[in-house]
Amino acid sequence: MTSATEAPAAAGAPRTLPNRPNMVSVGTMVWLTSELMFFAGLFAMFFTLRSTQPEMWAEYSARLDVVLATIITVILVSSSVTAQFGVFAAERHQPRRTGGLFQFTKWGMVEWYIASFILGSIFIAGQSFEFAELVSHGVAIQTNSFGSAFYITTGFHGIHVLGGLFAFLYVIARAYFSVKFTHKEESAAIVVSYYWHFVDVIWIALWAAVYILPLFV
Repeated sequence: MTSATEAPAAAGAPRTLPNRPNMVSVGTMVWLTSELMFFAGLFAMFFTLRSTQPEMWAEYSARLDVVLATIITVILVSSSVTAQFGVFAAERHQPRRTGGLFQFTKWGMVEWYIASFILGSIFIAGQSFEFAELVSHGVAIQTNSFGSAFYITTGFHGIHVLGGLFAFLYVIARAYFSVKFTHKEESAAIVVSYYWHFVDVIWIALWAAVYILPLFV
């Protein structure tokens, strides 16, 4: 017998399904956690080598272009902002702009992600320019422990940025060729933004450790 407090569901009433997490988002977060551990290992290597030869580290750190690094850092952080606006557009299922090219409030996910791709590409170009300048002045990966630590940490981050740029192109192409912008396209855009924000945060930490910390310590 059903108690008075347990009223039976009305016949034909829709069942309420449990609100389950998006497994793509969960998988992405788990993967990013492993990536965080990877970069933690790189940071540990960097600071360990730095502590063994502080004089040499100070000498070679002075050769880094702090101004250029700061400029491309601002550019990369800006790309994270445009990526988040792209997420907002994806969440309202607006793949493309509904107004003029310079009506930013009416941009869709595609336009915001193209802006992020351009800004990320400028970051890579700036980083590549600095690498070339350092090599021309005798600071290469095989030069000493500073060169090894510098190129390994910043180089691996650059590879991750390149991966994010390809991910942007994938999401943009998917939005263009899909007949209808669905929840799947929205999820793809969101998980790419997770990755891009992660890459940005890692770079801010690298910028502070590699370029800014030697100015004060």
